[in-house]
Amino acid sequence: MGSQGEKIEFTGAQGGKLAARLDLPTSSIRAYALFAHCFTCSKDIFAASRISQGLADLGIAVLRFDFTGLGHSEGEFANTNFTSNVADLLAAVDWLRQNREAPAIIIGHSLGGAAVLAAAGSIPEAKAIATIGAPADPAHVSHNFGNAIEVILENGEAEVKLGGRPFTIKQQFLDDIAEQKIQKSITTMRKALLVFHAPMDNQVGIDNAGVIFQAAKHPKSFVSLDDADHLLSRREDATYVSQVISSWATRYLDEARQTADITAAAGTVVVAESGKGKFAQAVSVGGVHAMLADEPVDYGGTDTGPSPYDFLLAGLGACTSMTLRMYADHKNIPLEHVAVTLKHDKIHATDCETCETQDGKIDRIEREIEISGNLDDDTRKRLLEIADRCPVHKTLHSEVEITSRLKE
Repeated sequence: MGSQGEKIEFTGAQGGKLAARLDLPTSSIRAYALFAHCFTCSKDIFAASRISQGLADLGIAVLRFDFTGLGHSEGEFANTNFTSNVADLLAAVDWLRQNREAPAIIIGHSLGGAAVLAAAGSIPEAKAIATIGAPADPAHVSHNFGNAIEVILENGEAEVKLGGRPFTIKQQFLDDIAEQKIQKSITTMRKALLVFHAPMDNQVGIDNAGVIFQAAKHPKSFVSLDDADHLLSRREDATYVSQVISSWATRYLDEARQTADITAAAGTVVVAESGKGKFAQAVSVGGVHAMLADEPVDYGGTDTGPSPYDFLLAGLGACTSMTLRMYADHKNIPLEHVAVTLKHDKIHATDCETCETQDGKIDRIEREIEISGNLDDDTRKRLLEIADRCPVHKTLHSEVEITSRLKE
């Protein structure tokens, strides 16, 4: 499918400009996601980059950004804390909401995962939350500061080396993480949750995954990352995470989101362009059923739903099966199961021996009906005759008047 990227900039919680990248599929977008990176990392760390690009390859657009004071974003890291990270994350959500579409999936790596869990309840559009190696308590990151904690408490700040780079940590950061209680946020967020964690993670122990999982309400899932390291530095581990998130999130994504702006009255069908592709259509049936229609990629569509002729065949097939069931039940025929296979073609009129039209091409629908049960030959023959009596079959063979007018 492939992906492409756009450089984005938006205002963070402390007023500085935050640098971001929007990884986009080269074809239709199934959903938008937001990725929050690990502590002192950046949006360009391998795991963030590979997972975002992997999701884009699978049709999910991903916004990843640098928190204040990190990567290419403005601001002083020393003046940030967990609370400001959560606020930056919500600012990223607002940018997507205002400029593209609010994210249906929120993904957080390490402390970014904790930030995602804290913020999830404030993002009503989010359907699915995924964490990767996340701590159950933001205060967990303080173990990275070692003996510097004493210096921070005595002098108000200290320089700490994290990942080989120096960072200034102030006491306000320690005070802030000490006050965070995200387990309540996990319990009340009311989102589907997927927890990734490696049993051998030596940065954030696997017990953190257990605490998060126990605090969450269903639906919730856990995936072991086996021998992966905390930063998912191996390509295959990051690729695996993106594939699992894509497959898992599909269950919770509102596939009918593109039909939200149209609602058909009872007894009517409304079809309107979804805006997600050249031919993609949103379909509302009676205000109760929502679905998508499209054309295959070979015909210039994005294949997000059945084609118009697919719907036509589905209607004939459903009507055929229903009619046989009604007849069998009425006549006490031991019909166990019905399956109908249909195919549509255009053929030359001269190839149809029973057709009145002899010029040009005509439509031909091949219908194969499979019936099972303790049925004799006469009964099977009778059921084949009844199939031709289904209302949709009769409609296709009768004169149909279609009136059209422009809506005022």
